[in-house]
Amino acid sequence: MASVSYHISSLLEKMTSTDKDFRFMATNDLMMELQKDSIKLDEDSEKKVVKMLLKLLEDKNGEVQNLAVKCLGPLVGKVKEYQVETIVDTLCTNMLSDKEQLRDISSIGLKTVISELPPASTGSTMTANVCKKITAQLTGAIGKQEDVSVQLEALDILSDMLSRLGGTLYSFHSSILNCLLPQLTSPRLAVRKRAIIALGHLVLTCSGNIFSELTEHLLAELKRNESTSTTRTYIQCVAGISRQAGHRIGEHLEKIIPLIVQYCNVEDDELREYCFQAFESFVRRCPKEIDPHIPNVMGLCLKYITFDPNYNYDNEEEEEEEMMETENGEDEEQESDDEYSDDDDISWKVRRSAAKCLEAIVSSRHDLLQDFYKTLSPVLISRFKEREENVKADIFSAYISLLKQTLPIQSWLHASDATGKDDVPLTMLQNQVPNIVKALHKQLKEKSIKSRQGCFSLLTELANVLPGCLADHIPALVPGKLACGLGVKEQGWLNPFLTCIVFSLADKSSSSNMRIDTLSFLHVLLCNHRPEVFHPHIKSLLPPVVTCIGDPFYKITSEALLVTQQLVKVIRPLDKSCTFDAKPYVKDLFPGTLKRLKAADIDQEVKERAISCMGQIIYNLGDHLSTDLQPTLKIFLERLKNEITRLTTVKALTLIASSPLKIDLRPILGEGFPILASFLRKNQRALKLSTLTALDILVKNYSDSLKPAMIESVLTELPALITENDMHVSQVAIMFLTTLAKVYPSCISKISGSVLAEIFQLVHSPLLQGGALNAIIDFFQALVLTKTATMGYSELMKQLTAPIYSSGSAGASVTLHKQAYYSVAKCVAALSSVCPKEAPATVNQFIQDVKNPKSSSAVKVLAFLSLAEMGRTMNLSAQRELKTVILEAFTSPSEEVKSAASYALGNISVGNLKEYLPFMLKEIGSQPKRQYLLLHSLKEVISSSPADGIKPYVEDIWALLFKHCECTEEGTRNVVAECLGKLTLVNPSELLPRLKKQLSSGSPHARSTVVTAIKFTIADQPQPIDALLKGCIGDFLKTLQDPDLNVRRVALAMFNSAAHNKPSLIRDLLNAVLPSLYNETKVRRELIREVEMGPFKHTVDDGLDVRKAAFECMYTLLESCLDRLDIYEYLNHVEDGLKDHYDIRMLTFIMLARLSTLCPNAVLQRLERLIEPLRATCSTKVKAGSVKQEFEKQDELKRSAMRAVAALLTIPEVEKSPVMAEFSSQIRSNPEMASLFESIQKDSASLPTSESMDMS
Repeated sequence: MASVSYHISSLLEKMTSTDKDFRFMATNDLMMELQKDSIKLDEDSEKKVVKMLLKLLEDKNGEVQNLAVKCLGPLVGKVKEYQVETIVDTLCTNMLSDKEQLRDISSIGLKTVISELPPASTGSTMTANVCKKITAQLTGAIGKQEDVSVQLEALDILSDMLSRLGGTLYSFHSSILNCLLPQLTSPRLAVRKRAIIALGHLVLTCSGNIFSELTEHLLAELKRNESTSTTRTYIQCVAGISRQAGHRIGEHLEKIIPLIVQYCNVEDDELREYCFQAFESFVRRCPKEIDPHIPNVMGLCLKYITFDPNYNYDNEEEEEEEMMETENGEDEEQESDDEYSDDDDISWKVRRSAAKCLEAIVSSRHDLLQDFYKTLSPVLISRFKEREENVKADIFSAYISLLKQTLPIQSWLHASDATGKDDVPLTMLQNQVPNIVKALHKQLKEKSIKSRQGCFSLLTELANVLPGCLADHIPALVPGKLACGLGVKEQGWLNPFLTCIVFSLADKSSSSNMRIDTLSFLHVLLCNHRPEVFHPHIKSLLPPVVTCIGDPFYKITSEALLVTQQLVKVIRPLDKSCTFDAKPYVKDLFPGTLKRLKAADIDQEVKERAISCMGQIIYNLGDHLSTDLQPTLKIFLERLKNEITRLTTVKALTLIASSPLKIDLRPILGEGFPILASFLRKNQRALKLSTLTALDILVKNYSDSLKPAMIESVLTELPALITENDMHVSQVAIMFLTTLAKVYPSCISKISGSVLAEIFQLVHSPLLQGGALNAIIDFFQALVLTKTATMGYSELMKQLTAPIYSSGSAGASVTLHKQAYYSVAKCVAALSSVCPKEAPATVNQFIQDVKNPKSSSAVKVLAFLSLAEMGRTMNLSAQRELKTVILEAFTSPSEEVKSAASYALGNISVGNLKEYLPFMLKEIGSQPKRQYLLLHSLKEVISSSPADGIKPYVEDIWALLFKHCECTEEGTRNVVAECLGKLTLVNPSELLPRLKKQLSSGSPHARSTVVTAIKFTIADQPQPIDALLKGCIGDFLKTLQDPDLNVRRVALAMFNSAAHNKPSLIRDLLNAVLPSLYNETKVRRELIREVEMGPFKHTVDDGLDVRKAAFECMYTLLESCLDRLDIYEYLNHVEDGLKDHYDIRMLTFIMLARLSTLCPNAVLQRLERLIEPLRATCSTKVKAGSVKQEFEKQDELKRSAMRAVAALLTIPEVEKSPVMAEFSSQIRSNPEMASLFESIQKDSASLPTSESMDMS
């Protein structure tokens, strides 16, 4: 300690030196000392240091002053509170000094101190006290000061303080407001501007009363309209507040908007500009409250986006008349305005702010798309001719927003959900393409690079939204007429673009960005249009693109290679016959790409694209390369040996090997094959998969060039790839084995037992299903057909079924998972189908196994499942005893055997409906005890039979099912419902109305069966029933208001299924359905009852399942119909769910996390009400004597709530909310909550996307 004090006192001594260099060095050393964490100052030293630094602020030398200010930052954390107050007092006094330099340096000092004060959340009282001191001084300075520069500095510092520590100044908010409001009428505009900024920071943390006081004041002043200048300021202020705290100004919009609309008509361009800026911030920040005013605001925007009184566009463009019709009226009115002179023409600012406001409307109101195309699109297109560049850029940007909104949503939800309604905007856009093209063509001839870049960005977006539109809006050309059609129309549209593209690429003055934009547009154009369209232009297009490949800037090279790759496909499309002669262009394409392929010292992306591009050239034009081909392939071999480029090279080789031109790869196979084999050992998964695909193609297409030794080198690598840890790699490896078995039957005998052992291991794995299982089945079939001695039918059957038979004989319990039996049965059936001679014996064997009383239940299950799989494809009616054997099994003590027998009966019936179906229906009618199993068999028949086969029996089945739809047993009712649903799909037009009729039936059981049946008619694939369903699903959804609780629950399940699999069915009904849905989220007191369990009372909530189903529906709607929801109403119910039962809270936490990403602004507006339940959950303590499950439940709840908090913290600007700041400081100060929060953040960082809950 003493040494520190000594060191510091020596520095302080040097600071008084007359030599400025001494003072400078001493101050610098002091700063170094203060920045050390270890330094501790005693009271005396603190006093001296503070005094000396404040003195140095007035030093004659500027550099010393600057250093002294920098020292204040680290000093704040090292000295006691009263010393900080001394510093602040002195700085505030200096700010009012007459010396300008001292004032400047003091204001920098104050800003430094404020930025270093510990945030209020750390609980330090110092911050609050210091801030109060500063605030009192600053408000005084702002109010009394005549000197504008002092006012400006003070306002600046106040803004800083409010934005960082606004909550701490709570008690001062009122005096700050009173001090800021008069500044809005200051004669100096700069003062007004900074006062607006300060008010913006104030409204984030002030109380509701102060906010109301501020808005009342602004409204009163706007109504008074003392002078245009102050009105401008007030409108700017309203816009500023809305930008900072839009969620608070919402409730006052009703009063504000009419005033601003009124000011739009005042002849003052700046005022109008501010009006539109205010509208823009309302649209973005208060979407719900602005909703009724949108038509009005849009009308104003459309009127003023054409507002250009000083310029007459009509002289240049008589032919534009038809496009201008929409706003002709306004045009005439504007032409008469001659009192403007060109120098002070700021009308462009009005047009720009109107364009920006339109962009905000377009990007936030997806539901108004059709209106936009009717009214807004033609006006924007007609304004592409705007003469002011900045405005033009915003008009382009608004139109690009419109196109982005029109882009059909490509996702698993909508891929199968082709809806007519969503196509209307696309059709409207399609009709406007000629106008867009015409307007843009003029712009593309402009000298201005910015304009051309804007045009290309817009065209790129257009080509993405409507692929083929730049060629396809010409009457669809019949292939026969292509030649003559091409000459006239398509070239007509594309010619101007291609000329502009060539010009933009070749033009010396084009910037790099211009070229990159042009190339990326060309790439989109080439991808989205038919090759024939471009053939007449290749001659002019190719040279500039090839020149760009040689460009020194790597980004241009990389884009150019991408375009070249696409051009190669266009020049010679191999998938259809083409008359275009590609040969003359090879000499242009090849050398440029080859140069980039050879270069080793270029950017990684360029290397990869050069490899891909050359691969494409060889694939499409390999027969024209003659002597160049082999040296190029040798380069590929080199790239294959390089770790960085090997993956791309493997993909390029796969492409070349699959070329219909039969490229000669023999020279590189000898060396390349072992390299590829070695890749199968590598850890990189993508490399393994690509290599297996490459090997597969090579074996298929180059079988005569491969030597057995090469094949064997690959075979040794395969066993390690076949494992249940990675099913996809296993699947691709087994597909490759199948290819080998077909192409090289001889090498299959060398398949070591280990590969087969791995495959059998996989068959018996519980994880095997789908693609991997099908691959194994194909492999076994190919294997049997090779007629290899050791791998014949009987040998494979033995290996497949061995584990099941052995477990049975040893009397052990079944060791295999249920899924494994299904896999083995499928393999058995597949083997039998390719060896029909062996099949009957196998069937007999299985029947004997089932009859044998000594067989274990595992053997019986396998036998039934295998009979089921075989019976589905072959007719087993020759086996007389099958029926009795199956019916006997229905009485087996083992549930597994019963269910397997029921599955077998269903599938065997599919193979022979005539014999088995009537028998089954008779049994269902006469055997009430076996009914459930027989109905399961019937479900198999309905699901697996072709519609034509089952049609004759529909009436009988229907009648039988309706007898059982009121069964008291819920399990039976569910099977009946599934049968009814799947049967309806056989003949929807007749059967759906019958289901609808049943809705009015008296029994709740029957209604719930019918509603569940509808759930089974909704699949995620398009089906003939969809159109019929759309017409009547509304009637089925009315059961959401059914008096019976259970019917409402199944109605919600059906609604959820529709929202998840086919949103188009319910999108248009949401207005009617949502009130019923929201109604089900409420807790019903009458459904909660108390049950006595011995001495304890236990509450049971019968409505919980229904509420849970309702919240699940709400979550699904968030994914599929977000644009149709009133998000604020929705949030009200999420809010209730946050206080509900454990299960529902878990669901609503996930919903809240999802909402934070989907609609952050709405969540921000409701933050205060959402945080409370989260805080309550996180700080709940479990009673000491509770059971273990209770602790686990509470932990899980807390984790889930913390995940929601972490998601809320990702919302921009959330940290400015006082409630959130307070809650996050509470989390930080509580060790248990802090550690939980950290672990959640680590988890979410390690997950690629943690926000979406997969409900598929």
